[in-house]
Amino acid sequence: MKYGLSDKQLQEIKEILASYESVEKAVLFGSRAIDTYKEASDVDIAIKGEKADWSLAITIKEHLEEETYLPFFFDVVAYGSVESEELKQHMMEREGFV
Repeated sequence: MKYGLSDKQLQEIKEILASYESVEKAVLFGSRAIDTYKEASDVDIAIKGEKADWSLAITIKEHLEEETYLPFFFDVVAYGSVESEELKQHMMEREGFV
């Protein structure tokens, strides 16, 4: 179980992210990415793409939380809206989902 997610859960998340054409890359960051998560930790995802903005991030978050049976809360952010260079570096060091 990678990142505290089953293979099936990870695949479902990947498929949802891939269904959005504006998402060129999506990466897991935060506690699940660095293996310090707890059972109730949220799933932090950064989306990157020319048209990937905060509005799309909210849409994807709602899709993941309200249209699936995944037992997690999600924090989806648009990479371009992140101001912290350190956080951006952390995000882009991760392997992409999509």
